[in-house]
Amino acid sequence: MRKWTLIALIVAMCVVFASLVMLQFGYIRSNVQMSEEQFDDAVQRSLFQTMQYLEEKEALIYLSETLGGGSYGLEDNLDSISSKTSPRLKLSDKHGSASMEQTLTALQKQFQKNFSRSKTILDQAVFRWLREVNNKEIAERVDFEELHTILQLAFENNGINLPFEFAVVDKQGNELYHSDRVNTQHVNHKSANSCFSMQFFPREQLNVRTAYLNVSFPTRTNYFMHSMKLVCSSVVLMALVLGIFIITLVIIFKQKNINVMKNDFINNMTHEFKTPISSISLASQMLQDEGVSKTPETLKYISNIIRDETKRLSLQVEKVLQMAMFERDKSILQLTEMHINALIQDIVKTFMLKVRGKGGQITMHLEAQNDFVLVDEVHFTNVIYNLMDNALKYCDKPLLLEVYTANDKEGNLLITIEDNGIGISKENQKRIFDKFYRVSTGNLHNVKGFGMGLAYVKKMVTAHKGTIKVESELNVGTKFTINLPTLKNYEL
Repeated sequence: MRKWTLIALIVAMCVVFASLVMLQFGYIRSNVQMSEEQFDDAVQRSLFQTMQYLEEKEALIYLSETLGGGSYGLEDNLDSISSKTSPRLKLSDKHGSASMEQTLTALQKQFQKNFSRSKTILDQAVFRWLREVNNKEIAERVDFEELHTILQLAFENNGINLPFEFAVVDKQGNELYHSDRVNTQHVNHKSANSCFSMQFFPREQLNVRTAYLNVSFPTRTNYFMHSMKLVCSSVVLMALVLGIFIITLVIIFKQKNINVMKNDFINNMTHEFKTPISSISLASQMLQDEGVSKTPETLKYISNIIRDETKRLSLQVEKVLQMAMFERDKSILQLTEMHINALIQDIVKTFMLKVRGKGGQITMHLEAQNDFVLVDEVHFTNVIYNLMDNALKYCDKPLLLEVYTANDKEGNLLITIEDNGIGISKENQKRIFDKFYRVSTGNLHNVKGFGMGLAYVKKMVTAHKGTIKVESELNVGTKFTINLPTLKNYEL
């Protein structure tokens, strides 16, 4: 994938996702606002219904007591009404003295007279009630314990099923009564957003005894969260989409980097193979050229070239074959019981000539008392050799290489290879065990390789159920430490 194509794809995905997030948050905001408005309307409606009920109840109770307790001329009126004889209905003059029209007129006059008397009684009762209520305190007019039940029924009828508190306050804001507190932790009981107020008996004129009902919902936030369950699910899905988007980008960039490193590997491998092949081809031409003398010295020189270049080519092929191991799920190891101290001594003897040829020196400190481990001799020899070879290649001065063995507290075997080379930066230390990754060598321009050495080392150490860590400082040196289980700690 081309660079600009990848950038355009990332930009497009970011724009689409940002637009989706903005639309989603706008939708959430509008839903929250709508829910708040519906909740507020339901509460105000419930309070209005409560006040209306209290007014009607007070009026009915007073009129019942008034009309039942005192006559105010009602008994006389009732007696007089009941003692009158109802006019008889006559259909014609032949059947009596009263006609239909006369009968209806008499009934209408009697109804008007009774209605006028009842209205007078009610007017007197209402006038007396209004005069008396102005002198009553709110506690005399409202049963606060019953008020809680009335409010609860009103809220339930309007779809509100939240715990609530209420308080009765006078005109000056002094609290006259407060209901039981809602047993809710971490709630601000004085939140202005969850408090509603309404005047008791709002149809009456304001006076010194005017009182107000304040209702609060400490768990109001939970109500909105409950109503936004579907929206919360969409938010979770958006978070998953964002996570998938980020993972996709990471994979794309990782694959792009691997592709670049593979291309570098192929180019490097081609160059590494081309050099020995060219040398062998040139030596073969020399043997076929009749103009070249075939003296024993010349033949020995040409054969040495072919031998060395063939060995070099075989080593490069071996490294390429090592790369194929990374495609397998599990490495095939031929494990044998070995003394690592002896194995390291043999490797150092072989590598010593190469180090001394460049003016370096190797020092061994084989202090492990228990060095009996289960390893694949070929692969583990390659592990130690690769670490030593890296120390030699990445050194800009005569190499001082030190090899240690020891046992830790658990009895495991520790193998340490420490050099005085150019070192590895903190940033590169995180990636040196990745396939095809090569650390920049700065002023060292003759360092060759495929970027497979340390990746191979890491894989082999892990296959032997061990661990490897690196400690390094630029221009000071590098130390690799391998931790392997000894034979008695090894778990098959």
